[in-house]
Amino acid sequence: MDKDTIEKLIVPYLSKGKRGFRSKVPIFQVVKAIFYRLKTGCQWRELPLKHFINDVSVSWQNVYYYFNKWCRDGSWRAVWIGLLRSYRNYLDLSSVQLDGSHTPAKRGGQAVGYQGRKASKTSNALFLADNTGQMLALSEPQQGQHHDLHEIKKLFTELCGVLKEAAIDSRGIFLNADSGFDSKELRAVCAKEEIQANIKSNPRNNNKENGLDEQYFDEELYKKRTVIEQANAWMDSYKALFIRYETLARNWMAMHWMAFSVFFLNRINKKSKV
Repeated sequence: MDKDTIEKLIVPYLSKGKRGFRSKVPIFQVVKAIFYRLKTGCQWRELPLKHFINDVSVSWQNVYYYFNKWCRDGSWRAVWIGLLRSYRNYLDLSSVQLDGSHTPAKRGGQAVGYQGRKASKTSNALFLADNTGQMLALSEPQQGQHHDLHEIKKLFTELCGVLKEAAIDSRGIFLNADSGFDSKELRAVCAKEEIQANIKSNPRNNNKENGLDEQYFDEELYKKRTVIEQANAWMDSYKALFIRYETLARNWMAMHWMAFSVFFLNRINKKSKV
């Protein structure tokens, strides 16, 4: 990501220091170093700082200080909300895709639990993507032993809240989700948000008994759901996300907001050149 893009579209959302405090280095250089760590997954102490920062006295601890500060005060989330709000016309909201993803957590920490299917400690989060696979939102991570429907009302409302903050009107949107999300609770919260749930029926549920046998389902529309699986594969290319080493849930979420932003900015830049 180039200097101009970072200074124009990212730095304005990052919190500044207290009155009288001046950063030792240009903030865009610190941001580039943080994004490098996101992409490569290297240890903070192994950051090749001389490639990003001109001041040789700056240490990896200085870079981590900024990263952690911006995680703590919600700056990375603000970056993402700001980009969505400003460039929401670049999204394809003819339908949205819902999916969950488990990530191995090697150092433990908040929202980590043993997941038998993966035979490891994991964190589970829900993701929402547009019709082209652009990630839109993620939920607060949950302990890995929980399935995707755990706290679904709270977490799905949280996902919708991200869209509302970005001034994205979700009313009337079609939502695709696989059979693991087939539940009365999710369908009810979709109805409350005026979202049309296109959820594949789960044969293990007694849908007739639960009053779900006449629910709307469009097979052709459902095929669009593959884009979120592709998006999850793309997220795995960011090595700091492929395996969770961050022990704080807020820092783990912040790294996702960063990755969403990088992907979206690449899309904006490509379309702007056409």
